[in-house]
Amino acid sequence: MRNDERRHAPEQTMRALVQRSHRGPEDLVLTTGHPRPAPGPGEYLVRVGAAGVNFADTMQTRGTYGGGPHPPYTAGFEAAGEITAVGAGVERPLPVGARVVGTGAGAFAQYMTMPAAGVLPVPAGWSAAQALGMVLNWATALAALRPLGQVEAGETVLVHAAAGGVGQAAVRLARHYGARVVATASPAKHAAVAALGAEEVLDRRRPDLAAEIERRTGGADLVLESVGRDTFEASLSAARPVTGRVVVFGAASGDAAISTHDLVFTHPVQVKGLHIGALAEAAPALYRSLLTELEALIADGVYPPGSPTVHPLAEGPEVLRSLEKGRTSGKHALDPWR
Repeated sequence: MRNDERRHAPEQTMRALVQRSHRGPEDLVLTTGHPRPAPGPGEYLVRVGAAGVNFADTMQTRGTYGGGPHPPYTAGFEAAGEITAVGAGVERPLPVGARVVGTGAGAFAQYMTMPAAGVLPVPAGWSAAQALGMVLNWATALAALRPLGQVEAGETVLVHAAAGGVGQAAVRLARHYGARVVATASPAKHAAVAALGAEEVLDRRRPDLAAEIERRTGGADLVLESVGRDTFEASLSAARPVTGRVVVFGAASGDAAISTHDLVFTHPVQVKGLHIGALAEAAPALYRSLLTELEALIADGVYPPGSPTVHPLAEGPEVLRSLEKGRTSGKHALDPWR
């Protein structure tokens, strides 16, 4: 085989969604013949069975995600699939053929690499799509509730964007740990959120949101804030003074600001930031404990198999546009082989 033929051999290329600029999902393009990656030190090469779609993906398409990649790049960072190769230096590697879920660069493709230290086995009997969310949505929700939020039975937890992937996980987990849940979501999604166990579901766009939460609950002990500008003031106002905690892990509607004056005189609450990737890097022992707890929750039936809406890879740009505009509910995923 000539060199040029080998370079374009099918086994060395793949289908992938490539982001070509910071102009948003409209410049996310399906590419065939894209070079297949090779695992570096400490990495697995994974044949992607399903790739998770997250709000961070929409932010990356517009260059607003902190530390995000620069175009052109293969989009996506969450996937589940089968290990096909093991890089050098992986300690106690899983065997080729093992099914795993994890994160890494370039998930919206038929193959991607993942840091071996951050993967989890796909639970027995679960499909790749059902395992999505384990190391992102559920780990984020668990971190926000437990080590950062310090939730206790009998407390009131306010969950914004409760119909999304992290929001649904947070409602389930908060109820499991004995908390009362008040949630916000668009009106069309209220029934789905209530079915997860939320006692009250409100429209986050109502102008008296904080006052209504105070009227119904007397104040929230813990607020999970992922919306940003549209709800941040209401989150601070809804949290109980002094003992209330606000865990911030997103800004879907844009950035919000708080001053030292606010924290001392207007909103004397505890504000904590959360990025699950930064937590995994800065506090690996804590991150592993979260994953261990998630495995126990799966074994106990608290964490059921996911039920994402799965789309062909080519529909990725439209899925991201819908997610960006708040038109989706629950978890969405892409199948790179469709």
